[in-house]
This record gives sequence, structure tokens and C-alpha cells, in this order.
Amino acid sequence: MDPSAGIVDSQSLRAAANIPRSTSGWDGGKKVAGRKRHLVVDCLGLVLAVMVTAASVQDRDAAVTLLERLRRLYFSVRLVWADDGYTGRLVDWAAEKLQLTLDIVKRSDDPGGDVAGHQSL
Repeated sequence: MDPSAGIVDSQSLRAAANIPRSTSGWDGGKKVAGRKRHLVVDCLGLVLAVMVTAASVQDRDAAVTLLERLRRLYFSVRLVWADDGYTGRLVDWAAEKLQLTLDIVKRSDDPGGDVAGHQSL
């Protein structure tokens, strides 16, 4: 079966000493100098699309290229969950240009695991 939903996120990683500065950057939020990997996975955690950027690239900026790639590879995906790093005009752009619903899931400080009204199992 083709996937119908995905999850997008990124992770900043320290760059090795031999990585050129032209391809690395500073992620001020995570306080990491290096690169950032951006992933879309399906509901089983299988990778659907990936790209690597300098750590200084904002999640919502990288998401434009990443979601376009996802759309080309998996037209069956209609819904992508994301954290609040992907808010703003990206949500409307994804709906208009890619016919993709980008659902922003709010983080909860509830120790019981409630996220946006959903109880964890």
C-alpha cells in the first residue's frame, strides 16, 4: 500500500572537523554547529524523503524543497504532521501548491503524554 500520511522533522548534528564550512552552519535554537537532516517518515517510521542542509537553514525553508520531493515520490500522501517549527505561510503554501494538509501538532507539557488532546498509548 502507498502511504497516505507522514511526519516531518529535522535534527541538527555537529559536523566533523573535515566538513567544509560552506556546507555547515549554526543552529542557534539547538546551539549546534554543523548540518541538519530533514526527514519525512510514514506512520511506521520508514523514510519517505530526506535532505541535508547547513544547520542554519530554518525548518520551514527546507520544508519547501522536502515537501515538493515528497509530493513527486508519493502522490498518495495527503497529510503531514509537523511541530511548530513549520508554522506560518508554509501551511497555506502546502495546501495550495501541493494539495497537502500540513497539520501542526502543538507540544504539551503534560507529563501524562497528552498532545493536542490525544492520549498516548
